[in-house]
Amino acid sequence: MNILFIMYDQLRFDYLSCAGHPHLQTPNFDRVAARGVRFTNAYCQSPICGSSRMSFYTGRYASSHGAQWNGYPLRVGEMTMGDHLRKLGMECWLIGKTHMRADKEGMARLGLDPDSIIGARQSECGFDAWTRDDGLWGQGPDGFYDENRSPYNEYLKSRGYAGENPWADYANAGVENGEIASGWMFRNADKPANIREQDSETPWLTRQAISFIDQASGSWCAHVSYIKPHWPYIVPAPYHDMFGLNHVPAPTRHDCELDDTHPVFKAFLEGKISTAFQRDDVRAKVIPAYMGLIKQCDDQLGVLLDHLVATGRMEDTMIVLTSDHGDYLGDHWMGEKDLFHDPSVKIPLIVSDPRAGADATRGTTCDALVEAIDLAATFVEAAGGEVPRHIIEGRSLMPWLRGETPDWREYVISEYDYAVRPFAADLVASTKDARLFMVFDGRWKMIHAEGGFRPMLFDLETDPEEFHDLAKSGGHDDQIAHMYGHLRDWGLRMSQRVTRSDADLEAMRGKSLRRGILPFLYDGSEVPPELTETYRGAARQIHLPPDTDTGSHD
Repeated sequence: MNILFIMYDQLRFDYLSCAGHPHLQTPNFDRVAARGVRFTNAYCQSPICGSSRMSFYTGRYASSHGAQWNGYPLRVGEMTMGDHLRKLGMECWLIGKTHMRADKEGMARLGLDPDSIIGARQSECGFDAWTRDDGLWGQGPDGFYDENRSPYNEYLKSRGYAGENPWADYANAGVENGEIASGWMFRNADKPANIREQDSETPWLTRQAISFIDQASGSWCAHVSYIKPHWPYIVPAPYHDMFGLNHVPAPTRHDCELDDTHPVFKAFLEGKISTAFQRDDVRAKVIPAYMGLIKQCDDQLGVLLDHLVATGRMEDTMIVLTSDHGDYLGDHWMGEKDLFHDPSVKIPLIVSDPRAGADATRGTTCDALVEAIDLAATFVEAAGGEVPRHIIEGRSLMPWLRGETPDWREYVISEYDYAVRPFAADLVASTKDARLFMVFDGRWKMIHAEGGFRPMLFDLETDPEEFHDLAKSGGHDDQIAHMYGHLRDWGLRMSQRVTRSDADLEAMRGKSLRRGILPFLYDGSEVPPELTETYRGAARQIHLPPDTDTGSHD
């Protein structure tokens, strides 16, 4: 049994034909969905790359693992899916992006050599790295955004692409009048990237995945993590003009969202990315390119699936397709991700298990409330292990794949730490208050903001577009209180006792008594005689002074 865990960066849940997109055909995503289960209510634990991914990899909420924004190191020693799977005899490999920052201070404190096996795994989020490329090779006056080595740039140089940073000069730029037309500028999104399509990022990573699979032996989990369709929004021919203005949907937004707007929402609305996506000309350029990037991802997924079939690996490989978060694309007057409307926080999730136990659910959908952290638990069970519930906070999806109806969660949680955003200083007095929490029960979605703000509340049954913030006015106090009850229950969870399981604690009960720790007894009759046996009987030696009275007294 193998696991092919494929993640696409910033892929919206509804930009797949199997999810009902009216124009974008994704036959290979659909092909996996026809072999497995598509989960229609899956949510990430944070709508920001780094934090979301750390939750995927650890199976733990953002406030449990602590890496709550991009660049926050995942603390040394945090258990990841790689640690859990290796205990079960399954290797765990990375091919692509993690957005993980190593806890270098913690590693130095413990004397961990980053070049050792354990040091390398600590630096790579628990994975063994076949090739790691986080795919954002931005370069400015202060140097590169990513300080790691770029295997993709090295590949491009080997293919004859000149310059220090061909990722920026070719893979993510077009040409206009002989000049570089950078993909960083939205006005260039409709241009073909100045690169041979087979050399662009998505096909390159597909080939890396195939190279890994071809040499792999034993049982393995391969995390194939694509950078696209994440910005820069530019794609090579022929994908650059497959879609046009007639394929750009009207934005899902309403003027009422701009009336008495929650202060945190308002701060995001006034940001550079949101003001850009409030422009029709930006959406007209970007969305066709975004769709082209997804189409290329689907085509390359087909290459990968065909290779699995040709090599006989399709029948022994679980396939998982998902994303770390979505993309607003102008919906709700927003760009990027960051907040908790469905275009941002809801994610695609398709799981195909080739084993006979999953035959009954092939080609079905499941509307259970699923969290990204559930995948770590799923992989442990799929590999034949028992989920360590004191460490992994997610729940295995295997019962759903087998057609069972397990006792399940009532709500999902997502978190966001905006302390590093410049507007945080205008909103909260302390960085510890720059935190947002979403709780969603399948109908009601509430967003809590620390720092004394009112909540936001949406009823997705009557308002599926999430336009009307019902907390702006009275009349929903009971529902808000109910949702705060969910948030309180979640906040009281046991999340940090990771070195002892419940079974360990149960086994420890009374164990010290049987090891001779017998405090608070008066005469020993309070416990079974066997527990005091070693403390009774004739004295072996007497070292008391001769005049000491050792007799008993009535």
